Amino acid sequence: MKLHELRPAKGATHKDKRIGRGDGSGHGGTSTKGTKGGQSRAGYKRKMAHEGGQMPIQRRIPKRGFNNIHRIEYKVINIGQIEQLAEKHGIKEFTLESLYINHIIGQNDKVKILGNGELKGKFAFKVNAVSEKAKAAIEAAGGSVEILK
Repeated sequence: MKLHELRPAKGATHKDKRIGRGDGSGHGGTSTKGTKGGQSRAGYKRKMAHEGGQMPIQRRIPKRGFNNIHRIEYKVINIGQIEQLAEKHGIKEFTLESLYINHIIGQNDKVKILGNGELKGKFAFKVNAVSEKAKAAIEAAGGSVEILK
């Protein structure tokens, strides 16, 4: 066998269908698109979610729930996590800037401290919201809480 004798396996390749190159090609005339109608014409785009007259899925499935446009989404930190975060990142004052710098929250996130767990250390907080239980636990441990607007 020589290099110029190499060929792909039989049936591994096929010639592309050359459309619109005259009747002798077998794909002339309507260029395999059939006659008339939107699909045979230039610039045709299938409509999004059109299912050929069948009721589209977004209309078959009922609407559920309610999205409150005034809801404020908070990143939640429990007081049980605070000592771990302080030890890992060396934080004494939990502000939005210090949490962002240590990749705990995103740049535009709002933070809420919740009261799940125990707090032994003394920490200062400057966050967007604090639950009553968390505020009592922080102040009992000797820390301070400032709520940002």
